[in-house]
Amino acid sequence: MKLNSIGLDAAKSAQLSDDLNTLLANFQRYYQNLRGIHWNIKGKRFFDLHIKFEELYTDANEKVDMIAERILTLGGLPLHTFEDYITNSTIEVGKNIHKDEAAIHLIVDSLSKLLVIERKILNTSGDADDEGTNSMMSDFIAEQEKTVWMMKAWLTEEV
Repeated sequence: MKLNSIGLDAAKSAQLSDDLNTLLANFQRYYQNLRGIHWNIKGKRFFDLHIKFEELYTDANEKVDMIAERILTLGGLPLHTFEDYITNSTIEVGKNIHKDEAAIHLIVDSLSKLLVIERKILNTSGDADDEGTNSMMSDFIAEQEKTVWMMKAWLTEEV
């Protein structure tokens, strides 16, 4: 078994880099969706949602950087073009969304897809003894599960 510079199996690290690139592409689309709904939201909940969406896109942007840096740490090359993101992502594009419930549904759907990818990476990183990636995925999963719960609670609020 060949080890990389951080002492992990090089082949397993290459697979993790590929999986992380899939996550990166999906996070970039999620990020761009959040920017769009932040800019375009309308209605009586504008002020609250505008702030919330900014909080979410700021967090997503930080996670994008963390994912890319983890790929580099594992010896891979992070995807970095819009073409790469379009080709390698499955998250729905949220175009011209300005209604509150549609925006929240987009967030829940996007996070649900990210969670599936992250759980796959969590399993793979565990098998590879890659505690750095494993820890990052655990943190992402815990935060995003809570966000999904909160968004779903918002969707069922009584007006």
